[in-house]
Amino acid sequence: MKTTNILIAGVGGQGILLASEVLSEVCLMAGLDVKKNEIHGMSQRGGSVVSHVRYGEKVYSSIIPEGEVDIIFSFELMETCRYLPLLRKNGRVVVNDWKIAPPSVALGKQSYPENLIATIAQQFPLTTVVDGLTLALETGNAKTVNSVLLGALSNILDFDHEMWLTALKKMVPEKLVDINLQAFAAGRGING
Repeated sequence: MKTTNILIAGVGGQGILLASEVLSEVCLMAGLDVKKNEIHGMSQRGGSVVSHVRYGEKVYSSIIPEGEVDIIFSFELMETCRYLPLLRKNGRVVVNDWKIAPPSVALGKQSYPENLIATIAQQFPLTTVVDGLTLALETGNAKTVNSVLLGALSNILDFDHEMWLTALKKMVPEKLVDINLQAFAAGRGING
């Protein structure tokens, strides 16, 4: 079994680290070797956050080599574009349809790039776009976007559905389990 490389990207406060923990837990339950590495930029201030998750029979490094990312799993559009050069040819993208203005845009020094979804899909046709916030709000809590996105990701990874549910129950605070399971189900309802 070859090593699978998933790069999770977004900005601080979006739940990227919890998503990487849930994904890693699912891989462990499947009996795979898992390595995870997190890079926190100015995450408390909405800065870039990236997590590398690698799994397979035996994984030797937690850092994904350039050009070997199999899936970019991203919580924000511009962050997706930032990491596209790392994606292998014929790689996949699962991206939240969400724009968070970086400081330069918020201060009016630059503008947020237009047509990012079209740019991403043109380069990588295997792109799944998720309206994570709308689905999270439909389940009752905007903070469950990460669980919605995990549901969408689960459609393209070959892991048993019950493993995902078990991992969510283990990683999410007990009082938030039910709403996160609903959000996961909403994301899983998206065709990848």
